Amino acid sequence: MLVGVPKESYLDEKRVAVIPKDVKRFLRLGAEVLVEKDLGERSEFSNEEYEEAGAKISTERDKILQTSDIILRIRKPALEEIPKLKKGSIHISFLDPFNEKELIEEFSKNEITAISMEMIPRTTLAQKMDALSSQANLAGYVMVILASQKLPSILPMMMTPAGTLKPATVFVIGAGVAGLQAIATAKRLGAKVVAFDTRAVVAEQVQSLGAKFLDIDLGETAQTKDGYAVELTPEQIELQKQGQKKQIAESDIVITTAQVFGRKPPRIITKDMLAGMKKGSVIVDMAAETGGNVEGSVAGETVDFEGVTIIGDGNWTNFVAKDAGTMYSSNLYNLIDEFWDEESKIFKLDFENEILKGCMITHDGQIIREL
Repeated sequence: MLVGVPKESYLDEKRVAVIPKDVKRFLRLGAEVLVEKDLGERSEFSNEEYEEAGAKISTERDKILQTSDIILRIRKPALEEIPKLKKGSIHISFLDPFNEKELIEEFSKNEITAISMEMIPRTTLAQKMDALSSQANLAGYVMVILASQKLPSILPMMMTPAGTLKPATVFVIGAGVAGLQAIATAKRLGAKVVAFDTRAVVAEQVQSLGAKFLDIDLGETAQTKDGYAVELTPEQIELQKQGQKKQIAESDIVITTAQVFGRKPPRIITKDMLAGMKKGSVIVDMAAETGGNVEGSVAGETVDFEGVTIIGDGNWTNFVAKDAGTMYSSNLYNLIDEFWDEESKIFKLDFENEILKGCMITHDGQIIREL
């Protein structure tokens, strides 16, 4: 099988879907690898490294799309590229299928098997393929680093001959993969950390990292079988806002990671809360690109609201593109390796397998995953 890796068409994307080390692993499976010239230029992987690993380099993007049996990329393709794909081929990337109906219909119409990386089930067996978690882990780290750069004070307590500097207080809202990494990073940097999550079951994880868990009684809450928080009622969101208001006002850095999979994120920090924050404090809104947890955040920008800095940059792992690409490339390889048939040297689709049943969106001209 020919595995094709085109350059990302999104202008600001620095990550790569496949790194040279994993080219070697694909070749050992029995696949051929064709990559677009300068694929890894923005994340410090040279054409020479890909060639030394055994990949073929092409300057013809359309050739890669038209001849590859499997296309690997990070972001979704442009609609006009889908008809160029080889009929019956497999396309694997993040697809945002709940919000990209037209894209999914185009895959189906052109008889492409589309696999969405954000739909990989969160199970023990699929953990090594879970790209959402691998990228969220890095995002949690990046958000703390970005916030610390904007904060006009240091994070740790420091005792000096001139006096003692108190540690900064970091409040993390949402203790999923990104939130837990943000907690761990802020603690390692010496901050006082407080965290909240609608799922009371994660309190122990928060405390094991040395942070305080903010207890707010929201009534009955739950999480999905994949570990995601279930969407709160309007009444519960209001209780959450009131319970967090004092902690937000006392914090130097607030990091919001509250997202509901496939839906618009909840608005949990309002302008009246921002008005109560200290001048110079910083908020990082992880959900800014999809609608935002914070009133006043702007997708892709850092803005000032009456002395409070709100960071809504998005694509957080792009700041650490080399490591992000390395982790994503490994996720892709592990997915293909799991379903690789040693005898026929092909990626064998098993329609009864729980992993593929979760992430395969289209096949053979049909939309096979309910969205």
